[in-house]
Amino acid sequence: MPVGQVCLGRKRPLPSCPNPLFLQWLTELRDQAKEKGMKTQYVYQKAINSLKKYPLPLKNGKEAKILQNFGDGICKILDERLQKHYRENGSDAPIHLANHTSNMASSKQVEEPRKKPSGNLGEHMKRTQAEERKEKGTRKKREYVPQKRSGGYAVLLTLYRHTQMPGSKGFMFRNELQTEAQPLCDKSFTVPDLGSKYTAWSSVSTLIQKELLVKTHNPARYSLTDQGLALAERLDSEETGVTKEHAERKSEEENSQDGPDVVDLTLEEEEEQEEKESWSSKSSERPATALSVNQARGLTSESDAKGKSQTLETGRTAMCWHLPPGSYDIVLCVDFIETTGGSSGRKQELAKELQRNAVTFDIRKLNVGDFLWVAREKVTPVPGQLRPPVGKELVLDYIIERKRMDDLCGSIIDGRFREQKFRLKRCGLRKPIYLVEECGSAAAHLSLPESTLQQAIVNTQVVDGFFVKRVQDVKESAAYLTIMTRYLQKLYQNCTLFCRSRELEGDREDETEQTANLSCSLMAFTEFNYGAVKNKCQTVREVFARQLMQISGVSGDKAAAVLEHYSTVSSLLQAYDQCSNETEKEKLLSSIKYGKLKRNLGPALSRTIYQLYCTHGPLS
Repeated sequence: MPVGQVCLGRKRPLPSCPNPLFLQWLTELRDQAKEKGMKTQYVYQKAINSLKKYPLPLKNGKEAKILQNFGDGICKILDERLQKHYRENGSDAPIHLANHTSNMASSKQVEEPRKKPSGNLGEHMKRTQAEERKEKGTRKKREYVPQKRSGGYAVLLTLYRHTQMPGSKGFMFRNELQTEAQPLCDKSFTVPDLGSKYTAWSSVSTLIQKELLVKTHNPARYSLTDQGLALAERLDSEETGVTKEHAERKSEEENSQDGPDVVDLTLEEEEEQEEKESWSSKSSERPATALSVNQARGLTSESDAKGKSQTLETGRTAMCWHLPPGSYDIVLCVDFIETTGGSSGRKQELAKELQRNAVTFDIRKLNVGDFLWVAREKVTPVPGQLRPPVGKELVLDYIIERKRMDDLCGSIIDGRFREQKFRLKRCGLRKPIYLVEECGSAAAHLSLPESTLQQAIVNTQVVDGFFVKRVQDVKESAAYLTIMTRYLQKLYQNCTLFCRSRELEGDREDETEQTANLSCSLMAFTEFNYGAVKNKCQTVREVFARQLMQISGVSGDKAAAVLEHYSTVSSLLQAYDQCSNETEKEKLLSSIKYGKLKRNLGPALSRTIYQLYCTHGPLS
């Protein structure tokens, strides 16, 4: 580098390695191997990288074995060199600071000749660099403000307006937060854009990282921090201010109509957007109409019987919306697992067949089932907006679980078969379908006999009440999905579809259904998919049921029958304690009736359950 040229920039100090002697030896070994062209140079380099990351001092080579890429050979070499170091410098010679002083001296020797040629210029540049660092240190970080009508913007505003409601619980669940924030955002909170895997909900992680939002509990509860509350309040005041300013401008324009009429093509678009914003700001002043189901339940405990009924009615009014005939399309939803991974050629064939058959389908993540149908609201693009608004979706009562014979065999062995049927029964859709692909003679070469697989299929139809459809291959599966899609389009073409909430179903025990046709009362897709999450927080009763179903011979019906009498493990153990002798304890559950035929659980199964929960030590 020329004498007059000065390199500017800040050099960050690297953290010193607490084992400089070991680092020096490994570096020498690596350099020697590199000179000889040996491949062990890469082994030594990996060991050096691991040693640099380790923050604690090592006493000997044997201790280094806990690090990655340190084998017996490297540890032995380090121990040999360490012994040699002790012999030359004494047994008390320091090993953790040995190289530190030499490095400091060498660095000073390198720095001194650099200072000399630069003279006063070098000192001046150092001073200016120090001043620049101080300025950078004192410079304030730019505050994070989400872009208008983005996901973060909508979430902050929704949570802020929710906290301003009287009787607010101070937090919101993911499902209700997405539903209420959607009108304030241009992107969808659930469906990613074409060619992207991100939705508007992805910005929530940024809000949490910027300490504007807090996520707690399971299921997750989202609430604003003090910093987030201040920012959201500012955003809300800005939005309401813009709305008022636009209204004043509009009134002035209406009053002053002296000149000729001029058509402003952009005004309509602005008015529509401002109307939406003003509507959303007014919603905070009318909390009674925007009460969520959880808010309604929270208020019932604090009011009398009359207050309860009024609150529930308000919640139902907020949740009840409908799609009249002709305002929606029937769309097939395909789980993304059915089109990606595994045998990609076979999976892509299904999508290609559906496209050949001109079936409208959408690939998305389904938490239960492989195929289902939704009634999607028809929406018209808004002038001036890049994307059309997201239409509402209701799930039709048909859901399909697709099984090849080899997949069926594997699911029976690892226990997924019973669990999937259990979750399909509880998903809220009334007509589950099992689509079984025979795959020719492949079933004869599986780890379970074909008779066992056929028996499982029959049990699914007879005992569990599922409709079972058998097909030969992927083409027949695609043909069946095509026929079902066209059948459902014809079935629902003249129906008015009402949205029902599973959370409110328990409140309707004494009421009749509002619609004459039960098939027209459907769940929203977001609520259905969120309620079908596999690993969501479970109640003690649900965990007890899953424990029982792990016992050989205990089906879903048998577990449900036990839960009717003893809803938790604690209640079952209390019942065992009240029995007078061992025989009575073993036969406690034997007379419990289960299933449609009301058969007894039996003494053998009763004894097994008793031994599982009451035997101290391993089971014999």
